[in-house]
Amino acid sequence: MAELGELKHMVMSFRVSELQVLLGFAGRNKSGRKHELLAKALHLLKSSCAPSVQMKIKELYRRRFPRKTLGPSDLSLLSLPPGTPPVGSPGPLAPIPPALLAPGTLLGPKREVDMHPPLPQPVHPDVTMKPLPFYEIYGELIRPTTLASTSSQRFEEAHFTFALTPQQVQQILTSREVLPGAKCDYTIQVQLRFCLCETSCPQEDYFPPNLFVKVNGKLCPLPGYLPPTKNGAEPKRPSRPINITPLARLSATVPNTIVVNWSSEFGRNYSLSVYLVRQLTAGTLLQKLRAKGIRNPDHSRALIKEKLTADPDSEVATTSLRVSLMCPLGKMRLTVPCRALTCAHLQSFDAALYLQMNEKKPTWTCPVCDKKAPYESLIIDGLFMEILNSCSDCDEIQFMEDGSWCPMKPKKEASEASSIAQSKRAIHQRIRRRLKLLT
Repeated sequence: MAELGELKHMVMSFRVSELQVLLGFAGRNKSGRKHELLAKALHLLKSSCAPSVQMKIKELYRRRFPRKTLGPSDLSLLSLPPGTPPVGSPGPLAPIPPALLAPGTLLGPKREVDMHPPLPQPVHPDVTMKPLPFYEIYGELIRPTTLASTSSQRFEEAHFTFALTPQQVQQILTSREVLPGAKCDYTIQVQLRFCLCETSCPQEDYFPPNLFVKVNGKLCPLPGYLPPTKNGAEPKRPSRPINITPLARLSATVPNTIVVNWSSEFGRNYSLSVYLVRQLTAGTLLQKLRAKGIRNPDHSRALIKEKLTADPDSEVATTSLRVSLMCPLGKMRLTVPCRALTCAHLQSFDAALYLQMNEKKPTWTCPVCDKKAPYESLIIDGLFMEILNSCSDCDEIQFMEDGSWCPMKPKKEASEASSIAQSKRAIHQRIRRRLKLLT
């Protein structure tokens, strides 16, 4: 299974030309866009992975990312003093391979690249990772470290080591939970994170291209690729951390090793870090949100007055504002009305449901305005709490210019009332006609 995973990662790093060669070798259709060719190649690998196909994948991969090695004849040149011809050479002018010459020893004008060599990246840059609401950090096992390019090759490899203390091992072991289906999980986890090597602001999780990771010699599962947003775009993984606890050695005496392979990119560097974290639930985050307190209702009243204040440049004056008491996420009545401080609207959504949805798929996007609504910016609206507690028989309200409100009748009730009124009018008209006939 581990070799199959490595072969899959190799195929994922192929360009269109390598994918076409592989599919042609296997006698498959090699026409289509890159994402279509990639899907065919992965299906080929999954359905019938013959030894010849495996060898072809490895061959194409070696061509794609060749590793430069020095032969015995090249190594012997390194020990010779400058200007000394090698043994068995045809003469004193035998050329030394350019790869073995120090920078700047080549004859002729210097290239622009030679005159301005790239600055070395710091090993431990001041990179700060963006906090994750569902994880509480207990310790830093590997501080943010640059994934440095060690050669001119496009495909890079880096090695890392971390150790757990006896207390940390005990914390992990005591947090073990047996889930349905005999699956074990830990609420205290060893978490691996990647991001861009940027120090301007806290960084979100961001994976290097063509990444694969081995923890203690075992291939680490990574988040699956997202569907491409446009044809020809490189596949991208979702921004989330990696739980490597199942692959970690839960021992205070044996260190853990991480081997990272990725494709380097010109002008872009990445950072790796490892943490000991506690996984939180949506219920825990809801308790923390309630503990922050309920926002004063006067804040919402001021917002209502601001929205309903007459604009002198506008020809149309808004004198009221209708707001629903139903959550836009679950279409159910609000229980804990909340919204983000960054939102400009009055409409609230249910905090419990919002946190549950982000626990499954963390997007932190407001369901009303589609703007970012991170956990730290959420507030419980005090005015809506008052309205929900005092009005239990309506699903919609109307705000007035002075900040007051009144319940709105549901459409069904309003239509029923109008139909009753119409039937009453019709009965009165019939009675009048009969009275006229009698007289």
